Amino acid sequence: MTTFLVLLRGINVGGRNKVPMAALRTCLEECGFSAVTTFIASGNVILTSEHDAAATAARIEAALPAAFDLDSDLVRVLVLSGDQLRAVVRDRPAGFGDQPDVYHSDAIFLIGVGAAEVMPLFKPREGVDRVWPGDGVVYSQRLSAQRTKSRLSAIIASPLYQSMTIRSWKTTVTLADMLTARDGLA
Repeated sequence: MTTFLVLLRGINVGGRNKVPMAALRTCLEECGFSAVTTFIASGNVILTSEHDAAATAARIEAALPAAFDLDSDLVRVLVLSGDQLRAVVRDRPAGFGDQPDVYHSDAIFLIGVGAAEVMPLFKPREGVDRVWPGDGVVYSQRLSAQRTKSRLSAIIASPLYQSMTIRSWKTTVTLADMLTARDGLA
């Protein structure tokens, strides 16, 4: 049995693809997963599975549209091990996320694409945005006082945007801490 973080892309965003967390937990338990926990309503799930990451993702991707009224073109599933998520936090750029009062920092998790493939989509505005490639992630930081001048939203126009799911840095770190505690490494 392995504990995984499941990131669901495209649920509970802008009033679309509404998935209540209690119903999601029930759905995943009925799929045979155990110790299912959700964190905030944006599609963060920690669960235990007897399957590997790919099989776990496939089972969840098949179950969600059967259980909920979803625009399945928007919904994607990314399954990460605790080690993978801890590496995202550990391998962040120097100082990334350390000044939440100055910068809005996000981890943009990649689903089936690499950072090298998506980096050309980002056109950071000097003095406002910065992006760094990582392993399975793009780190994005925006100067909070000038967020309205950010060019991050330009990635939405790309078909590759459907291969990304964004979490705030605070959420990412909290999820890593939750997995560490669940794995008994705390």
